[in-house]
Amino acid sequence: MLAKCYSGAVNGVDARTVEIEVYSAVGTSQFAIVGLPDTAVKEAKDRIPTALKNQGLASRKEFDVTVNLAPADVRKEGPIYDLPIAVCLLKATGRISNEHLDEYAFVGELSLSGEVRRVRGILPIVLEMKRIGRRAAIVPIENVDEASVVGGIDVIPVRTLQETVQYLNGERAIEPRYTDLGGLVASGCGAMDDFSDVKGQERARKAIEVAVAGGHNILMIGSPGSGKTMLARRIPSILPPLTVDEALEVSRIHSVAGEAKGAGAGRFVTRRPFRAPHHTVSSIGLLGGGMRALPGEVSLAHRGVLFLDEFAEFPRQSLEVLRQPLEDGHVGVSRAAAAYDFPSEFMLVAAMNPCPCGWYGDAAHACRCSPTAILKYQGRVSGPVLDRIDIQIEVPSVNARELPLMDPGESSEAMRERVIRARAIQAERYRGMPGVRTNAQVRSRHLADVCHFTAKDREKLVRMIERLNLSARAYDKVLRVARTLADLAGSEGVRDDDLLAALDYRRCDDEANSFWM
Repeated sequence: MLAKCYSGAVNGVDARTVEIEVYSAVGTSQFAIVGLPDTAVKEAKDRIPTALKNQGLASRKEFDVTVNLAPADVRKEGPIYDLPIAVCLLKATGRISNEHLDEYAFVGELSLSGEVRRVRGILPIVLEMKRIGRRAAIVPIENVDEASVVGGIDVIPVRTLQETVQYLNGERAIEPRYTDLGGLVASGCGAMDDFSDVKGQERARKAIEVAVAGGHNILMIGSPGSGKTMLARRIPSILPPLTVDEALEVSRIHSVAGEAKGAGAGRFVTRRPFRAPHHTVSSIGLLGGGMRALPGEVSLAHRGVLFLDEFAEFPRQSLEVLRQPLEDGHVGVSRAAAAYDFPSEFMLVAAMNPCPCGWYGDAAHACRCSPTAILKYQGRVSGPVLDRIDIQIEVPSVNARELPLMDPGESSEAMRERVIRARAIQAERYRGMPGVRTNAQVRSRHLADVCHFTAKDREKLVRMIERLNLSARAYDKVLRVARTLADLAGSEGVRDDDLLAALDYRRCDDEANSFWM
């Protein structure tokens, strides 16, 4: 007898429909799976019969079973097809009486005891099942919180294969789960580290506020203990909340990555991501790829922050792969069998010491490094990578004797309100520009218009850029930062003070001020 149901195959951060066809006939217990399965899929022929026995669902007769996973030219990976294959087999052998099995989608791994285990990539698969018009998706109970945010399709959580059979036969009632996506996102803002804990560092705090308001990349350079990491880890407290569409987009990436990337499989993402990989991370770990083509850190930080502490300690190759995602907002991963595209629109926050010992330029400590060692250390971060970082500031050390006398810094709430206002101005300005949400994303050809630049202003800035020997890319980035400064100040056009401050954030403050005045 032939039975058919539906499941999905993860492809990048999306999913493709997979038809599971099972044919059984009385024979000698042969079990074949075709349709380009990987090793984990092939091993289902050993898991499923044992699970059926332990759930009391095994047939007394011996059957030859052929499983076809269509389309046959799409590689099927992972144990997610255990549940749909088992259900189709039970239908083909007469243990399931439901005549509308093809209206359901099934996803889940089976243990030898018959329990249904959670899988990665559940969110894009359920979205795909909704798209093709399936009435319900039967998923592991551990994945239900993630899957139930998809409206328009019944999400049925199951614990065991026996539960699944009883539900399909009408012997057990299981209420579909649905999670209010809007309410879930709105409740995602909880307690976080606050900028009021930071004393001093007013210039660094302002630079971070500008960076967050405009979505700009920022590099902080300073001695050990100056507060670079402390500042960076408080950035999530001033990020604007995720929209519902953004939360769904980010959650799809984390669903595909799953626990293999520490992304928390089974949980919906309600806050903007803050990823902080160790400096020993490989280029594949940052960019994505590998044997299973999983998203990397740049994609897991999509719509959020990628924090690279000890920036100069990262392998040169790992830093160089950041060029494309910083410029294009997505990552292309090509393999012999397929090509994947992972989104990667993130704000880069980097921190590094100025030299190997860390004390170069510090007022209270003597640097022990030679000029050659300093240049070599700073040269670990290449010019093209630095050129893609909008804001580059020095974070000086704070005198320990002065700390108890300093007042607490401004709260994150006050900073966040200004950031949200600036983001709202940008959202209105770029309403008609697809793919542009912040000043950091605006196209070069539109910069003069959005800055309300005069010919005199343009000529003055060009001469400044030439004097400082900055690139054409740096010219655009200065304008983008200046536009953000104007938005924070509520100004319609970019003013001289905004341009001065934007140039100052390129670590050329003294020469910029003397030239501009």
